[in-house]
Amino acid sequence: MLRVDLAHGFGAFRLNVAFAAPPGMTVLFGRSGSGKTSIANAVAGLMRPERGRVSVGDWVLVDTDAGLCLPSHRRRLGYIFQEGRLFPHLTVRQNLAYGAWFAPKDAPREDMGRVVEMLGIGPLLARRPAGLSGGERQRVAIGRALLAAPRLILADEPLSALDEERKAEILPYFERLRDEVRVPILFVSHSPTEVARIATTVVALEAGRVSRIGTAAEVLGDPALAPMGVRSAGAVITATLVRQHDDGLSELDAGGIALFLPRVEAALGNAIRLRIAAHDVILSREVPKGLSALNILPGTVEAVHHGDGPGAMIRLTTPAGAVLARVTRRSADLLGLQPGVAAYAIIKSVAPAPDDVGAIKEAAE
Repeated sequence: MLRVDLAHGFGAFRLNVAFAAPPGMTVLFGRSGSGKTSIANAVAGLMRPERGRVSVGDWVLVDTDAGLCLPSHRRRLGYIFQEGRLFPHLTVRQNLAYGAWFAPKDAPREDMGRVVEMLGIGPLLARRPAGLSGGERQRVAIGRALLAAPRLILADEPLSALDEERKAEILPYFERLRDEVRVPILFVSHSPTEVARIATTVVALEAGRVSRIGTAAEVLGDPALAPMGVRSAGAVITATLVRQHDDGLSELDAGGIALFLPRVEAALGNAIRLRIAAHDVILSREVPKGLSALNILPGTVEAVHHGDGPGAMIRLTTPAGAVLARVTRRSADLLGLQPGVAAYAIIKSVAPAPDDVGAIKEAAE
């Protein structure tokens, strides 16, 4: 269990947060200036908080009441930076070995062969960082962090410096990290896509405070909460890949409802985590007919949240899970959308971006 309780002042800005997260991938999520980096710096030992306690299990990193503040080099952290920060004069193999060199002799160690296989960096071992792509450098940086036998891995917006193609390359490796590595991970992000794909626990931050903590589905699916603004709002559902069709569509079973997406590269039976952006959902009070959209989810309006502008956020309970729809207030009034009303969510098969579709190791139950 990762436990963080911190208070610190930066001029007019005041950080005051407390949360506990179970094992897995804990994502600090919010806008720039919300406090994400300050928390990461306090955990890493780059900032001494005015008051606080940070622990991973029985390993205490900071306890200001006890006068304890471990220096960074004694915190047993595996740090993954935005740019990778590999040693340019060393080969990939030597960069990996550098992480292992700092691991305590009695600490449980990851096997280098397993790490190399998991990250797909075997063909890169003899190369130097200058000859690697941005995505390849980040994979090596992940490997170096793992091989340092860390008690906690800290990833500070590790995908923000990559283009969309490189991000798509790296996200599956963070999914494997979440599913196959026992070390807890604290991941800093401002991207709803990253949160939806990889988070076990989401800590949403606003103005130095925790505004919500929960699963990706709970936090991103809250119509009253938009840490990155309403345009980033969307729901997260889990479905099972059941069939690959000859026309290039994959069929998913989402609570007994068939969903069709452009081909998803995963084994049949795998659980798939899917983010559906609120602005990609259309609502109808009647069973839609004569539409090109293939995905129609019957449901019941659970909540209606009106913002300051002309829009409204509707949360719909469906057999597939909660779905959010961003519509105008006028549309909500014309349709009579209010809690308890039956409605249908319409989602184009091509609406979810490839980055919004991720695999989970365990098959869905």
